[in-house]
Amino acid sequence: MTIDTLAYAKELEAAGVDRRAAEAHDEALTKHVLPDLVSKPDLEQALDRLENRLRIAIKQTAHQQTVRFFGMLLGVVGMMNAILFALLRVVH
Repeated sequence: MTIDTLAYAKELEAAGVDRRAAEAHDEALTKHVLPDLVSKPDLEQALDRLENRLRIAIKQTAHQQTVRFFGMLLGVVGMMNAILFALLRVVH
């Protein structure tokens, strides 16, 4: 983001602000306000990084859910087999 600080100072002068005060405003703006402003490219870059982190987190969560599901499925199948074999022993 670019700001025409000369035009800013002249606008203040035109509004009746003393030249030295207008230049002080200009200097304060340049030193203390402008460095802290975020530009559109900065925001886009931050959003891209956030999007990438979210994609990774979603993939990791999907993988964890798949592993847990198959772990539970194997556990249920194992329990059913144990019950079936126990019943077969009782029947014979």
